[in-house]
Amino acid sequence: MSTYETMSFHLETERLILRPWAESDAAEFRALLSERGNGTTPTAERTRTVIAELLTATATTGIALLPIQRRDAGDFIGYCGLIIGRSTLEEPEIAYELFRHAHGRGYATEAARAVLDAAVATGRTRLWSTVGAWNTPSLRVLEKLGFERDRTSTNDSGEVVWLSRSLP
Repeated sequence: MSTYETMSFHLETERLILRPWAESDAAEFRALLSERGNGTTPTAERTRTVIAELLTATATTGIALLPIQRRDAGDFIGYCGLIIGRSTLEEPEIAYELFRHAHGRGYATEAARAVLDAAVATGRTRLWSTVGAWNTPSLRVLEKLGFERDRTSTNDSGEVVWLSRSLP
């Protein structure tokens, strides 16, 4: 059993709401995943399965990847949260992905800052992030949040930058 508090699954910022997944997010989540440019779009059924798996993982781990909605428009623009990913439950990864149309407006930084605060509230002392070396905008977001480069590794997609941040 984890010695950490459960992460808050409802986070609000000046412009954004991060909340638990709903089945109604499936179509937009699928559209977001298809924007990755790897030529594959998951089926609607697979997307619903992924949402169910995320909800199960949240119940098991006490951390969550949360959909991001803009307060004013109420639209789904991406997700942000904590995952085990390439790391551990004790020192999870912060992860985020936004629709291209939402890039360049500070939403990723704003959402990630709220998740960082939620991670601090769980009692964790360090977070990780792994980002493709080509992904300069994501690296910039992490830099703004105080993450520092730890090392690089290589996978099928190329070079991966590992960053960490001590909390609080």
